[in-house]
Amino acid sequence: MSNTADAIIIGGGIHGASLAFHLGQRGLKSLVLEKKTLAAGATGRSSGLVRMHYDLEPESRLAWKSFEYFRHWKDIIGGDSGFTRTGFIQLVSENYEEALRGNVAMHQRIGIPSLLIDPEDVRRLAPFFRTDDFNVAAYEPESGYADPNAVAASLMDAAKRFGARLVQDCAVTGIQLASGKVSGVSTSQGDFSAPIIVNAAGAWAQSIAAMAGVDLSVDTWRHDVAFVRQPKSIPANYPTVIDNIHSMYFRSETGGLTLIGLEDKNPIGESPDGFTDRAQPGFVERAIERICERIPSMENGDLHSDQGGYDGISPDQRAILGQIGPEGFYAQCGFSGTGFKIAPAVGLCMSELIVDGAAKTVDISPFDPHRFERGDLLKAEHAYEDIWH
Repeated sequence: MSNTADAIIIGGGIHGASLAFHLGQRGLKSLVLEKKTLAAGATGRSSGLVRMHYDLEPESRLAWKSFEYFRHWKDIIGGDSGFTRTGFIQLVSENYEEALRGNVAMHQRIGIPSLLIDPEDVRRLAPFFRTDDFNVAAYEPESGYADPNAVAASLMDAAKRFGARLVQDCAVTGIQLASGKVSGVSTSQGDFSAPIIVNAAGAWAQSIAAMAGVDLSVDTWRHDVAFVRQPKSIPANYPTVIDNIHSMYFRSETGGLTLIGLEDKNPIGESPDGFTDRAQPGFVERAIERICERIPSMENGDLHSDQGGYDGISPDQRAILGQIGPEGFYAQCGFSGTGFKIAPAVGLCMSELIVDGAAKTVDISPFDPHRFERGDLLKAEHAYEDIWH
């Protein structure tokens, strides 16, 4: 195996695979170095939501471009993404109704199929939902969820067709520099050389950046999920939901299950190598209590399983994309729990930045890694409350 490549990508999650694919389309051969196995980190623990509803326009634009991939996965990438169209509903309290209206208007301006609906509309879509605690909701009829492991695997397979290589069980232990430029990496499997190194290491991104002498503004965030067996009164598929009223998101899952994630009391700053086979204590009880608030008949369900995971989180809970530190060193991390659905477009835009000097498909300059030094944190025009607190 050759130890030289056009680019080294550290991290074998969906973002590493997406970048390897898009760089391959531009004629660059990548080495993807993964300390465990493909999708072993945040990707494999992702809830897989595919929706375009963000309160920051560049994120919605990335999600909209990525949706083109999910909708035509077999033709663009090959293989299977597991995309399931359920429709998507965003619920907010009355304090954020105007923000919701403003964001739907922004989505519609972009071209996203998004509309405002009322509680009666929600009852028609999901008669078993409680609908007496909101006045308006956002609805994306084309959205749903996909299979994160299948997405990462098919992206990596597509990247390999362009000459990319995946090296698993390969922990990066150092980044080599020469005359202010990156030149390669040291790993548990020897040294590898490339003039471009991309930090797509997710929850491990801060420690990887430090190897290049970079103080990257990214920490770890823990995300737990529970899977509940639905009672027979609930259909197999129903709309995917982000319920800001209850700091929760949920969706149907194959096998008659509902996946539940919570957006509060998620620890920040823990080791990304922490125990993730089960959720943290108390999580399941809180998740079940909240899902029963929105779907009262879920009282007749029962717990199937639960698990944890870690992702990287930035100070403004937005992605970190761009060159930082020595020449040839790039960050593609800090997705703060929402990176799955935008990964295809991020890989495309990062490949444009690396090869052409700037992204043209979507302007990713707002996600510049240097914004934190400037105190220029990203804030939406119609912002919702901070989550993952």
